[in-house]
Amino acid sequence: MVDVTALQPAVPMIGRLVVVGLGLIGGSFAKGLRESGLCGEVVGVDLDPQSRKLAVELGVVDRCEADLALACQGADVIQLAVPILAMEKLLALLADMDLGQAILTDVGSAKGNVVRAAKLAFGGMPARFVPGHPIAGSEQSGVEASNAQLFRRHKVILTPLEQTDPAALAVVDRLWRELGADVEHMQVERHDEVLAATSHLPHLLAFGLVDSLAKRNENLEIFRYAAGGFRDFTRIAGSDPVMWHDIFLANREAVLRTLDTFRSDLDALRDAVDAGDGHQLLGVFTRARVAREHFSKILARRAYMETAVNADEQTFLAKPGGRLSGQIRVPGDKSISHRSIMLGSLADGVTEVEGFLEGEDALATLQAFRDMGVVIEGPHHGRVTIHGVGLHGLQPAPGPIYLGNSGTSMRLLSGLLAAQRFDSVLTGDASLSKRPMNRVAKPLREMGAVIETGPDGRPPLTIRGGQALKGLDYSMPMASAQVKSCLLLAGLYAEGKTSVTEPAPTRDHTERMLRGFGYPVAVAGATASVEPGHALTATHIEVPGDISSSAFFLVAASIAEGSELLLEHVGVNPTRTGVIDILRLMGADITLENPREVGGEPVADLRVRAAELKGIEIPEALVPLAIDEFPVLFVAAACAKGRTVLRGAEELRVKESDRIQVMADGLLALGVKCEPTPDGIIIDGGPMGGGEVQSHGDHRIAMAFSVASLRAAAPIRIRDCANVATSFPNFLTLCAHVGIRVAQEAQL
Repeated sequence: MVDVTALQPAVPMIGRLVVVGLGLIGGSFAKGLRESGLCGEVVGVDLDPQSRKLAVELGVVDRCEADLALACQGADVIQLAVPILAMEKLLALLADMDLGQAILTDVGSAKGNVVRAAKLAFGGMPARFVPGHPIAGSEQSGVEASNAQLFRRHKVILTPLEQTDPAALAVVDRLWRELGADVEHMQVERHDEVLAATSHLPHLLAFGLVDSLAKRNENLEIFRYAAGGFRDFTRIAGSDPVMWHDIFLANREAVLRTLDTFRSDLDALRDAVDAGDGHQLLGVFTRARVAREHFSKILARRAYMETAVNADEQTFLAKPGGRLSGQIRVPGDKSISHRSIMLGSLADGVTEVEGFLEGEDALATLQAFRDMGVVIEGPHHGRVTIHGVGLHGLQPAPGPIYLGNSGTSMRLLSGLLAAQRFDSVLTGDASLSKRPMNRVAKPLREMGAVIETGPDGRPPLTIRGGQALKGLDYSMPMASAQVKSCLLLAGLYAEGKTSVTEPAPTRDHTERMLRGFGYPVAVAGATASVEPGHALTATHIEVPGDISSSAFFLVAASIAEGSELLLEHVGVNPTRTGVIDILRLMGADITLENPREVGGEPVADLRVRAAELKGIEIPEALVPLAIDEFPVLFVAAACAKGRTVLRGAEELRVKESDRIQVMADGLLALGVKCEPTPDGIIIDGGPMGGGEVQSHGDHRIAMAFSVASLRAAAPIRIRDCANVATSFPNFLTLCAHVGIRVAQEAQL
């Protein structure tokens, strides 16, 4: 990749930049801004004559001075890049000068120390002093290592105080951004605590370990056979010892607090090794293995899986035509994957799961239980091993539980966590934060739970622990498997019987899996009930293929002339087969082959052949059984002969998007006649053109319009598709395999 330097502005932003201290950081800052053209003149200050000479020769600065006062005359911005323990002396010298309106800033790693030194020197914190800290570096040092690209895609933390001049802050912020840095603002105290943990402590450990090993008699043998992991870990011990000496002394309070916490954890690890406690070791190692990636994704505003660099801008391009053939197996059922983690974690013993869906939503549930102290191995090729802690063995998470885009995780977990002895906070991404949660919060409160929501009943959810729940006889106002499951899970802990009556059948995976773990569930008509006092016993779970994922291919093969496709090992739970029933009513040719039962769930292979579809009035009784599949069913309706009418589906308005309106907008953009209604839609089948549609970050919308391309007259561009990984990680790969011509549009 070639980085392109920004074109020089006609008029520099500032007249004179002075950089005091031309080491790696100061020199790189000076060189980058000199090349940017934002500064009329870049002046360096350094006590070392050789450094001053090199700085000019290498193009780091325009000129270099040994005299601080001479250099600072007429300065607009003065960057202090000296060792942190030299800062006090430097600030005292600056305080005696007439600096006019010059802005002061620095690059020190310990901001509290810098602020204290500035207040001491100036008799208070100058309003035009903006403390800063670039989190970048290399093992090279000195002015000769100056690199104009050093800060590109690295964080720079500015720590303005209450009295900091906003205009001065804006200037410093702009200078760092010009160098390609990702600039954040943070309080001084918070910065020092965070950096003590993420930067200072690792350096202390690396220096200490290498020194400890080097002092041993067998040191030559140790270092001779050190593998790449040792070299990676100890790389930072090659950093400048003087600089780190200064940092540890400057930020010693925060470092000591972090070191004490780590010592406690290290003692626990030692005890586990001494006692041969493999379970404890496995817990630490599995959590650590995923933690780095997990938190990196959160910070990058992605959930759990790798997507495009510009995730929010991911676009699919679907080309018209094609027919489907062959046989495929879609990823594991998402609903069953969620529940396998939840119940496996609460069971006594070790649960093995095969076919686990490694998509963002299910991984969110997995990580949530890791956060609560459950040891979980995997996933690896769909296999997960869960070391259950029993119904009462969960531990408080160290912070808010982040659930990405998963509404299932948040709603089901709220039921489980409402009965725990500890407080919990459930958060998610921007999409999840718009989803309604009162539908679970209100009945849980009737059971005695204490739950606080965000505005309008939306996330985050704060759940207060230590509440004694009472059984509830609840008639749901709207059919929802998530609400039903939430209350049944809460009922495992409640005093007395908890019964949930649904107005229409919904998926019953929770009831089936509870029984699979040995927990009795009574079902009488539309009512499911549980009582406390029983245990969950570990078991083996084989997750069948997800019928919601299969739905895209069922519709695709139905509408593409000459298609025949076999979908292997698909879950055909009768509470989930609404999509098959609706498509058959429309004339689809779908047959179930090799029916069997796996782990309490009915499974079959689905063979689908192209057929001429006709418009129908969709029976309202089937709506809850196909609630997640309607986006692609709307595509089937658009390709059918005649009119299709959907009623009783207001639930679609509050999914990841308003699926009724978003699908209607997209179909209209492609020339399909349709009319959204408050609880459904009317679609008149007919020719379909090409064009651009918006998925609004809803994975099912994006995949539905990918299928629509089979009957389109021209290509369809589908915007905002990054969340397809949420429910269907290998969707594009399977499309290519069977003959659907959709791919990610190349990023320009």
